Amino acid sequence: MSIFINKKTPVLVQGLTGRMGSFHAQEMIDYGTNVVAGVTPGKGGTTHLGRPVFNTVKDAVEATGAEASIIFVPPAYAADGIMEAAEGGIKYCVSITDGIPTHDMIRVKRYLFARAKPEDRMILTGPNCAGTISPGKAMLGIMPGHIYKQGNVGLIGRSGTLGYEAASQMKELGIGISTGVGIGGDPINGSSFVEILKHFEQDDETEAVLIIGEIGGPQEAEAAEYFQKHMTKPMAAYIAGLTAPPGRLMGHAGAIVSSSGESAAEKVEMLEDAGVMVSPTPSDMGSTMAKLLKV
Repeated sequence: MSIFINKKTPVLVQGLTGRMGSFHAQEMIDYGTNVVAGVTPGKGGTTHLGRPVFNTVKDAVEATGAEASIIFVPPAYAADGIMEAAEGGIKYCVSITDGIPTHDMIRVKRYLFARAKPEDRMILTGPNCAGTISPGKAMLGIMPGHIYKQGNVGLIGRSGTLGYEAASQMKELGIGISTGVGIGGDPINGSSFVEILKHFEQDDETEAVLIIGEIGGPQEAEAAEYFQKHMTKPMAAYIAGLTAPPGRLMGHAGAIVSSSGESAAEKVEMLEDAGVMVSPTPSDMGSTMAKLLKV
């Protein structure tokens, strides 16, 4: 089965009536995603893109049975939107919004961990991510759906653009994706590599995994350790920022080396030591996965 979303998953768009929400919601609908409603405070009772609009997530979930949501709420209010989704009964939430203050995300993480047991906790990906896609089934994000081929490789990335590049390269080589998950490039995000890897390890449609990381933070090192100790499926990786000097801030707020083990070179070494096949350049991501799969 597909993890997180499939053709039947009822999806809620928070910020549906805004320009960005409207544009990407229409693309998701055209892709075949089961968008059932939108939420925009003050516009409850209206319709937009042929879908009902509600004032609150709770009202929308009660009326439509929505299980997943996507956040197109401006940065100043996005944290409240995420917490409203959790309180309203959403099971899987994608936060597209870029620029959410770090202290707001600290508040979100504390809220999510305090309100429910791990098995009942809403899964959050992002913020500042491209979204989630199960090719040929459903898209919950802003990615160009046509470059994703349906297949058996799980894709996880901090960078949306590099995720697109990997998907495109693999498609050219006839390699498809089971589910692609953007976890975002902020210092504090909803789900780590390890948390998503756990789902891919249990997914019967996923036979191998590609992770796309970058400098800054401990996530890739933790993924290497998890792979070595717990995964039975093969994994490839690419780490961006091999030429970045220590202390240099890159495009993502979380991409800054502040301690040992956070540079790209150190992460590559940890991954290779754990048995992960690492792509030397971004243009080799597809061929590296082909080599791993022996196709």
